[in-house]
Amino acid sequence: MTKLEVCCYSVDCALTAEQAGADRVELCASQADGGITPSYGTLKLAREKVTIPVHPIVRPRGGDFCYSQSEFDVLKSDIAMIRDFGYPGLVLGMLDGEGHIDMPRMWEVMALCGDMAVTFHRAFDMCLNPKIALEQLTQLGVARILTSGQQQNAEVGLPMLRELNQLTRGPIIMAGAGVRLTNLQKFVDIGLTELHSSAGRQVPSSMRYRKAGVTMSSDTDFDEFSRYCVDGDIVAAMKSTLQFDDQISRTA
Repeated sequence: MTKLEVCCYSVDCALTAEQAGADRVELCASQADGGITPSYGTLKLAREKVTIPVHPIVRPRGGDFCYSQSEFDVLKSDIAMIRDFGYPGLVLGMLDGEGHIDMPRMWEVMALCGDMAVTFHRAFDMCLNPKIALEQLTQLGVARILTSGQQQNAEVGLPMLRELNQLTRGPIIMAGAGVRLTNLQKFVDIGLTELHSSAGRQVPSSMRYRKAGVTMSSDTDFDEFSRYCVDGDIVAAMKSTLQFDDQISRTA
């Protein structure tokens, strides 16, 4: 069965994804940063309310994936918190200054994760040599790699995704970044068994009074009166498409 993981930036979105049929949630904060570690409160409530597997991201800040010692210490503390909450898995990734997997630190955090399933996130798309990185992540024992095939979006990265899926001897190759209902079939056709999508849309704020000329963000063009939310109808349609493909494959 082809699995659909939905990227969620709140507990409400995670519940919407679950109700619409998602197989798993990647739980993040700060869409503008591409996802950073959720707050304690978010992690606590999601663990209490969401019944499908939830894998929180562990990322101390936006930007690159080469971390200072203090950032690494924060990352390890967050892993311990997520482990203690009883989450079945998490999402992380680290590179060194030369664009290689930071193996010493990855070995350390893999030991800290214990039995949790580890997804190596799109830091993979920023690494120097994806084939060497795949071998290293196999040695580390990560469960899956979230990747766009080292391109800005996964549809452009289809050739690399196909090659990685053929080469892997361990980690599941999960396509992410620009995976939509309209191009879902392309990823199924190259043999991928797990897909990752935000499956959402911008929704307007419930604020009726909107103060003009003042923003909380330094980016004055940023619309603070809308937010990105999971669209349950899109998730349901994507999952229905994947289930239909699975049925066709079984009867072929």
